[in-house]
Amino acid sequence: MTARSRLTPEREAELYEAVLDLLREVGYDALTMDAVAARTRSSKATLYRQWRSKPELVATALRHNKPVNMHDIDTGTLRGDFRAMLARTDDCQLEKDSALMRGLAQAIHQNPDLHKALRELLIAPEITGLDAMLRRAVERGEVRADNRALDFVPHMLVGAFIARQLIEDRNPDQAFVSDYLDAVVLPALGA
Repeated sequence: MTARSRLTPEREAELYEAVLDLLREVGYDALTMDAVAARTRSSKATLYRQWRSKPELVATALRHNKPVNMHDIDTGTLRGDFRAMLARTDDCQLEKDSALMRGLAQAIHQNPDLHKALRELLIAPEITGLDAMLRRAVERGEVRADNRALDFVPHMLVGAFIARQLIEDRNPDQAFVSDYLDAVVLPALGA
């Protein structure tokens, strides 16, 4: 990524919010740098100076929007860590995040550059934070090191977001995620 010295943090946040709003409104394929420039009253050249491509801009906007940084969470128990993670968001944000995930699901399969940018800028750091959280639970003796479910926790968490909308036509909310953690994730880990 090129230097961003010309943008203030406030302006950068404004640009990211515009990208996410457009993503929710029109989807990834219809989102253009021209539309972002028009929405934010900036030039396309400015956008390309800051972000090399649309996939990089979208992935960076999603990372900036992420309310939870799992690296900062260490309550002393795995259940406490999951509760702290959930407490850092609200139902409105969960609904927005769910809508973004659904909107990006198809685009990821058709746009390898988007998939790569999301993996590098958003997914890999999140998995690293989750792995650290789970590793601490193993070190504390809450989860057995040979528990096969450890490999599937990211899949379980993402699956909960996608499945709720698909099966129940409802967005995930804090109550659902809390129940899901207690009924599915923690039991699978033996915690």
